[in-house]
Amino acid sequence: MPGLYLHVPFCFHKCHYCDFYSIAEPKGLPSRHGLFVEQLAAEIERASRLYAPDPRTIFVGGGTPTLLDPDHWRRLLALLERLELKGPATELTVEANPETLTPALARVLASGGVTRISMGAQSFQPRLLATLERHHDPANVTRAVVVAREAGIPEVSLDLIFGIPGQTFAELDDDLERALAEEPQHVSAYALTYEPGTALTARRDRGLVSPLVDETVGRMLERVMDRLTAAGLEQYEISNWARPDPAGRTRRCEHNMIYWRGENYLGVGPSAASHVDGRRWRNAAHLGRYLASEDAPPVEHEEVLSREQRVGEAVMLGLRTRDGVSRSWLRASWADDDPRWQRLAALARAGLLAEDAGRIRLTRRGTLVADGVAAELI
Repeated sequence: MPGLYLHVPFCFHKCHYCDFYSIAEPKGLPSRHGLFVEQLAAEIERASRLYAPDPRTIFVGGGTPTLLDPDHWRRLLALLERLELKGPATELTVEANPETLTPALARVLASGGVTRISMGAQSFQPRLLATLERHHDPANVTRAVVVAREAGIPEVSLDLIFGIPGQTFAELDDDLERALAEEPQHVSAYALTYEPGTALTARRDRGLVSPLVDETVGRMLERVMDRLTAAGLEQYEISNWARPDPAGRTRRCEHNMIYWRGENYLGVGPSAASHVDGRRWRNAAHLGRYLASEDAPPVEHEEVLSREQRVGEAVMLGLRTRDGVSRSWLRASWADDDPRWQRLAALARAGLLAEDAGRIRLTRRGTLVADGVAAELI
């Protein structure tokens, strides 16, 4: 069980593009943070007995995990250490909002073994943040990065979004330059997606926002690829770049690599997903039910993947990464007369796939239409 994920659902505001399970608690109501931390701690202890995980990586996402106060974080980090889920070599990432990372909290995270802060910058343009209903001051990104580094957290990752309605290439260039000025060890840059059920999608459907055309978004991705690569970061997955350390090793997010390799991971907290040897399940996305559960949290989705499903997912996820997919593994997975061999050859002739040292990877052109390429091979 190399990966452990903790989901903290609290936010001070629900961003209009976000489809992750989160709750913006009304001001003036008693906080449920303490009760949540108690329940999360109980689930972690229960899971450690059931699955005996030995994680290489721990990722705390949300929501906004940095809304929890330092005392709650001390409790959670001490529990992870007591259960021997966290060691000196563990990659421990915490997502943060620029407005909520205080010096006191950063010191607690650093002393508790947090190795990476993943900061949701998204954009440095106030008008684009307003379009996303993202409530933070761009200047606070720099402040939060300084706070994290002064506390002793070794690595900072910045998240960016591009393809925002009305975004210009000049604004994208400015976002990239301002992100790079912070000298992050890792950058994630995602094309905006209109997820079902989000406020942004509802606004689009009512004609209140106009999405950029696919060709423009593709050109923006190329601009991101060129600028981040020129700055010395390695594009190790379609939306993720890592800067080499002094020894030349890249600082990839190993937790996300666990997902992309199809390895096992355990999720705790409401809506958290888990995968163990082809069995996948998700905790119910309902804080009230989660807090009321006296034993295992309620599960709202469970499935056992067939061999064909697992192979298909491995191809799809592997092609997203710089490592690609091994041809020898494909030979062991596909029959000789499988029609996907012909499709694979056609995609290579079209310049969307290339092979090097026995591994099949997306080309630059293929990266721009990655979902379509994967659909041909799963």
